Amino acid sequence: MTDAVVTRFAPSPTGFLHIGGARTALFNWLYARATGGKMLLRIEDTDRERSTEPAVQAIIEGLGWMGLSADEPPVSQFARATRHREVVEELLAKGAAYRCYASQAELTEMREKARAEKRPPRYDGRWRDRDPSEAPADTKPVIRLRAPLDGETVVHDRVQGDVRFPNKDLDDFVLLRSDGNPTYMLAVVVDDHDMGVTHVIRGDDHLTNAGRQTLIYKAMGWDVPVMAHIPLIHGPDGAKLSKRHGALGIEAYRAMGYLPVALRNYLVRLGWSHGDDEIISTEDMIAWFDIDDINKGAARFDFAKLEAINGHWIRLSDDAVLVEMLMSERDVLPNGAILKTRSDDEVRAKLTNAMPGLKGRAKTLVELAESTSYLFADRPLDLEDKAEAILADGGRPIVAALLPQFAAASTWSADELETLVRAYAEANGLKLGKAAQPLRAALTGRTTSPGVFDVLEVLGRDESLARLGDQAG
Repeated sequence: MTDAVVTRFAPSPTGFLHIGGARTALFNWLYARATGGKMLLRIEDTDRERSTEPAVQAIIEGLGWMGLSADEPPVSQFARATRHREVVEELLAKGAAYRCYASQAELTEMREKARAEKRPPRYDGRWRDRDPSEAPADTKPVIRLRAPLDGETVVHDRVQGDVRFPNKDLDDFVLLRSDGNPTYMLAVVVDDHDMGVTHVIRGDDHLTNAGRQTLIYKAMGWDVPVMAHIPLIHGPDGAKLSKRHGALGIEAYRAMGYLPVALRNYLVRLGWSHGDDEIISTEDMIAWFDIDDINKGAARFDFAKLEAINGHWIRLSDDAVLVEMLMSERDVLPNGAILKTRSDDEVRAKLTNAMPGLKGRAKTLVELAESTSYLFADRPLDLEDKAEAILADGGRPIVAALLPQFAAASTWSADELETLVRAYAEANGLKLGKAAQPLRAALTGRTTSPGVFDVLEVLGRDESLARLGDQAG
């Protein structure tokens, strides 16, 4: 095998890229980056009835959005069927495979007999050593691997340790179906070999496949890649991850307003860790990641922790980066229309001015977009019930009293406006919050927002005075 590490992510395009697949892609991508290698993408599209082009595109786009794009164009497994059949011919020529003419009725009988004897169904090898001249004329054969009958096959797994499979349990499995189409078991091995894959990092639901695939490698005289079978992700209740837990497509997480850097951070911690570090930059992941450090036990998905990490990365993000992220993601966010009510230049300018006060409160881009709504609201504002209650309960006279003082302010800055309100509050025996809350309600229609003096500065003199005037009566 070559020294350069080559990993691969090999999804089936029968649906979108789900969260477990995204973590598998991340682990492959990280190991390739950590070792100076490359990650390839293979679309395992041999199931022609269920594979769709939109799903292929969704997988590629999902990886791109996650920042996990492959280093070479994707390979279609279905397109390589001719090569798969060539390898079967080689195995036949070597005597490592044979034609099996067992009928469906015979195979059914074998399964029923195994069930009656309470053992796993296994092909009984009836055509292993028979002459094909005995075959019925109207039966198209399948091609089976001539597997060893005794001993064991050992998978040296970097996560699970040495996993041993008695060869009698692996049986003479099918390589080529009677219609000439290769099986998944064969195609995976041929593709991994031809693509130069050195490390197979995938879910541990493939661990039993690894034993059979190792037999094909050995029959062809090929090097067996390093195997690393990672535990599956479970829900918070310990059950296998389902849609109710969060087993959604990556596009759903994008629509929920998660940042790619936060998703990478969260997913890498599902089964891998670096001490007690919770917030891990992508650069540190690459520097620290090793498949030997992946845990054997299943990780549990936790939306609350994902939200906390996402909020952290929003606060860490540069203001300009967040502005552009909101602009680019507004088409997929459920409330993205908030950011389309003004010209792009005006939206960008207002977001840029407001972002320092906005980003500290939001855990997702959806929340961040929602918190910008006051910037683009049309007058008169729609008031939340709590905001209306504050104004109705003595708030409007306060707004009316401050309005002429704001109009006379020499400069429109948060500091000067705060000084003005503080002076008013002290003169009238009020706490600052008692004066600020009606202003917030009148300016935003809400009871929560960035600092009210920042809101005044961001909205500007004219818009602020107009909004306050609407509620001063």
